[in-house]
Amino acid sequence: MLKKILGIVFGLVALLLIGGFVLPSQVHVERSLLVLAPAEAVFAQIGDFSRWQAWSPWAEMDPNMVTNVTGQGLGQTLTWHSEDPMVGDGTQTITALEAPNVLKTHLDFGPQGMADATFRLMPQADGTLVSWELDTDMRQGVPWVSQPLSTYFGFLMDQMIGADYEKGLQNLAQLLQRPS
Repeated sequence: MLKKILGIVFGLVALLLIGGFVLPSQVHVERSLLVLAPAEAVFAQIGDFSRWQAWSPWAEMDPNMVTNVTGQGLGQTLTWHSEDPMVGDGTQTITALEAPNVLKTHLDFGPQGMADATFRLMPQADGTLVSWELDTDMRQGVPWVSQPLSTYFGFLMDQMIGADYEKGLQNLAQLLQRPS
């Protein structure tokens, strides 16, 4: 009886591991919000990492986070270090600037992997529709032994990162919509 139970448990573990290697590893997260401000004003906030502290959801999570911004425009890099495991360490580099419509960045979270983020600004009659997107391959940059677990973790990314993106967009809107 014990052999049957161990055989079933071993079979389930093997099935989960194999499943982690065959499930899709691509993750896309996207949130949008109408900001009652012109695209140029929004782009001024998102296109310069030195201004992110004013609206970033992660700066709010860890006010003690250490950040460093180097460069300007294309190639500008933000490096951060946080003792909070929900914020962690990493770098973000601007890879494309099409003011005032598109900003693309590359994120490197070290052993946790890499991702690409995109802001798309679409002028509307009453403001700017701001879309914030994240695309990643949950297996990229992750040791092969951790890849099955990372693939399963990908199913949680929309909830986790999506909530942070919603908070960041709300912070950005509040910042830009303040009366002068």
